[in-house]
Amino acid sequence: MIEEREIKHPKDTLTVMTEMVLPNDTNPLRVLRGGTLLHWMDIASVIAAQKHCAQIVVTASVHNVSFKNPIQEGDIVTITAKVTRAFRTSMEVKVIVVAENILKHRKYACNEAFFTFVALNEEKIPIEVPKIVPETDEEKHDYIKAEARKKATIELQNNDE
Repeated sequence: MIEEREIKHPKDTLTVMTEMVLPNDTNPLRVLRGGTLLHWMDIASVIAAQKHCAQIVVTASVHNVSFKNPIQEGDIVTITAKVTRAFRTSMEVKVIVVAENILKHRKYACNEAFFTFVALNEEKIPIEVPKIVPETDEEKHDYIKAEARKKATIELQNNDE
């Protein structure tokens, strides 16, 4: 249990994951399947969220996934994730995907998304997570915008009912 909601910083949650796109990861066009990329993004973001709260977390939502550039077979994919905002029992994690074709000396931005996780105790009950204090200008921007993303997600969920 977290004593008085301890305070952490986004850098404490930084997670970097690297994968090589192999033939079994691709579609018939030899491009990385979107579902495989989402799976990798979920893993990286889970690790970042667990670093923040030291608890089991479950994915609650994924906000604004967009595929900017296709990732080719043989390319190296680097996924960076870190917590941008902690609410009472949930955390938002920003995930950035960059691919690299090493042979052509080419790096390119591919994807960005925000995942939200809820921390659970052993009884699978949501529990409070540590507060987070952003330090850089980018972290402060993401922290402020997280509230709007949370409201938008809640609004979408309410419209589905």
